[in-house]
Amino acid sequence: MSKRLNTLDLQDIKITDPIFGSYLKLVAEKMIPYQWDILNDRVKDAIPTHCIENFRIAAGEIKGERKGVVFQDSDLYKWIEAAAYCIWNGSDNRFEQTIDEVISLIGRAQQEDGYINTYYTVSEPEKRWTNLVEGHELYCSGHLIEAAVAYYYATGKTNLLEIARKNADLICEVFGKGENRINGYPGHQEIEIALIKLYRVTGERRYLDTARYFIEERGNHPNYFINEIKKRGGYEFFPELADYDLKYSQSHIRPVEQRTAEGHAVRAMYMYSAMVDLAIEYEDEEMLEACQALWNNITKFRMYITGSVGSSGFLERFTTDYDLPSNTNYSETCASIGLMMFGQRMNAATRNAEYYNTVEKALYNTVLSSISITGDRYFYVNPLEVVPRFCTDHTYMKHVKPVRQRWFGVACCPPNVSRTLSSLGQYIYAKDKDRLYINLFISSTAKVKFDKTEMSLSLESALMQEGKIILKVNCSSPEKITINVRIPGYSGQIKATRDGHRVEIDEDNGYACFSGPWDGFHTIEIDFDVKPRWVSANERVSANVGKIALMKGPCVYCLEEKDNGDNLAAIYASVNSTLEENITEDELFGKFPVIEYYGTRLLNEGIEDGELYGKPVFREKQVRLKAIPYCLWGNRGEGEMIVWQKARL
Repeated sequence: MSKRLNTLDLQDIKITDPIFGSYLKLVAEKMIPYQWDILNDRVKDAIPTHCIENFRIAAGEIKGERKGVVFQDSDLYKWIEAAAYCIWNGSDNRFEQTIDEVISLIGRAQQEDGYINTYYTVSEPEKRWTNLVEGHELYCSGHLIEAAVAYYYATGKTNLLEIARKNADLICEVFGKGENRINGYPGHQEIEIALIKLYRVTGERRYLDTARYFIEERGNHPNYFINEIKKRGGYEFFPELADYDLKYSQSHIRPVEQRTAEGHAVRAMYMYSAMVDLAIEYEDEEMLEACQALWNNITKFRMYITGSVGSSGFLERFTTDYDLPSNTNYSETCASIGLMMFGQRMNAATRNAEYYNTVEKALYNTVLSSISITGDRYFYVNPLEVVPRFCTDHTYMKHVKPVRQRWFGVACCPPNVSRTLSSLGQYIYAKDKDRLYINLFISSTAKVKFDKTEMSLSLESALMQEGKIILKVNCSSPEKITINVRIPGYSGQIKATRDGHRVEIDEDNGYACFSGPWDGFHTIEIDFDVKPRWVSANERVSANVGKIALMKGPCVYCLEEKDNGDNLAAIYASVNSTLEENITEDELFGKFPVIEYYGTRLLNEGIEDGELYGKPVFREKQVRLKAIPYCLWGNRGEGEMIVWQKARL
């Protein structure tokens, strides 16, 4: 197995993209400050978090009852990680002093042996590590470690890293095989990813070995979780888990033997991501083979067109192949972020561009859709069809929200989006000893350091407008470096020029390869085919039989009531429609084309007013339709939305 691809240092990447540059600005200027106010319970009418208050109670600075969900601490850690990336990428460092102050608070809340968790420290100190399936102590520790690593890279400071290492050392001591150790593993995977990151920054092998232990012990029988639940006599925090099965926690069989994506979607994505990392570090071909099979099962049988996963609102989980309903799906934002993490790692392990087709789809659609253009409203669940009057509490639709929310009782998604977007540079580029890989077409500049030379690169992208990218390369010495540019799966024929001359495309593993030497300045121009296109689903996806969806490049489009009236389910579209793209100066749509076309609306004149059923007397009415990017839906008030339109033959 080849060594993994490496990401670039975030400080060497400057994102200038009109779309993603504005999102990075939104993260730094709106989302980070807003979420800090949320964590301090300073936002009117938002669900209180009690997060900072809990740490102050755990530190003994104030008295009170610890409140919020059992894993509330993790929201603070993800906030720190996101803010650290903003420092690292150069977009904003105003929160560095605040971060240092809150790190000091975290340190004061840490116990002498390294343990840190506000719930168990304050509420049930005698029950440490006794409820791994629900208590999520290891999940919280994982996010602490990830935040610490990010802050160390961003600032060079070790204050949070020292706290995290002390906690990680305790975990390595407590868990594992042997006498007087806990032979268990986390209910919610995350710690595995974090320990591998900590190993890579410190070189301490025990962190890597403990991550491996958590993966390899999972799924062995007798099952640790079943024994733990029996010993405790049931569930403490999540009574809905009474219908628990081992697939829910991916502990039904050993991970290396798993071939279908099962259970809670976010937990699965985090576990699969860690499995790829371990396969790389231990050169474990069997583990990588399992990851490939799991990836195939997700992307070929269990993924939405928007790059979201987890179709069941009950327990936020995968179900079966082709079960992809549009109006009741869960499609948690964190699950799409996890899918991005999984795909990035598969690309790093295999050098195959195909994984980024899915990473890009998840990013442009579900991840961006989850936040408002103002940065202070969020979707946790990402449906593909919404009728607001059906989204009622205390029903099977209670999880689907017709408008973004200020916050959530369980609020893992908003800070997860912040940390993903603020670290986006690490998804754009990758490198090995003599190759640069360009995986996302996001306008940016980069300094790329190789063993014997340094390359300066400018990437100018008009992907969503013209399908064109321009690379400007300047290399300090004439080394033979190869630049690999991903050929997106949605593009048909591509054309390329180098220094103004047409060149034939040399393809390798889904990349267009441009070889050096690169002494001096050079320009590469590439044209992709990103014309709008209709997409259909496999006929086994019963929810989408006879329906089509509109896409341009990686972006899925949808219809909104605001533009097309209500009862969108009555609209029919034709694959032969002329699709007209319009670029406007509108604040909302100015960076994405809007697509207009003619369709029909089906009217039933056999139903009299006030009647539910009647004669089928149908009439078609031609209508002008306006489709907008799915990632922007819901920014103009409450209304219907639909992705999959009925096809008119």
